Amino acid sequence: MLEDCKSARERWGGVHQLIDRWLDERRELLVSFIELKEACDTELEAVSKAQIDRFSELLMDYISAGHFEIYPQLREEALAFEDQDALGIAAQLLERLEMSTELVLAFDADYSTPVRCQHFLPRLPAWLDRLAKGLTERFALEDQLIARLHAAHTPQAASQAE
Repeated sequence: MLEDCKSARERWGGVHQLIDRWLDERRELLVSFIELKEACDTELEAVSKAQIDRFSELLMDYISAGHFEIYPQLREEALAFEDQDALGIAAQLLERLEMSTELVLAFDADYSTPVRCQHFLPRLPAWLDRLAKGLTERFALEDQLIARLHAAHTPQAASQAE
């Protein structure tokens, strides 16, 4: 029994570290978002393609990490704990996350080349407002996923449930 506890701690402790790293990436994304938003508010014409690319790269990396690293790990954890309720909730939350993923992909496409960037530069403030709303919802949904699929299975949560 003690061995099972140790192996679970090793296995899901790694998930915890993965989530911590991802949340650090979220923080870096938000800093970049704020810098780009402030640059738009100061002088839109002075916003460079490099600034937009930096933000877009962080945004795409963050979204990709969620879809290809975090969400599958959280699902595996719920499966390992045979938490069918969590898996059902996860399916609903992941479906809702898809809307903000589509929004992010559209933003990335609009600002993907220098010509497109120049063409869509006047729309950047409106894009950032849309992204702010979409990302706010996304972060809340992701936090729910983490709480339901990971935090509920930590040793501390398990001892509180008993």
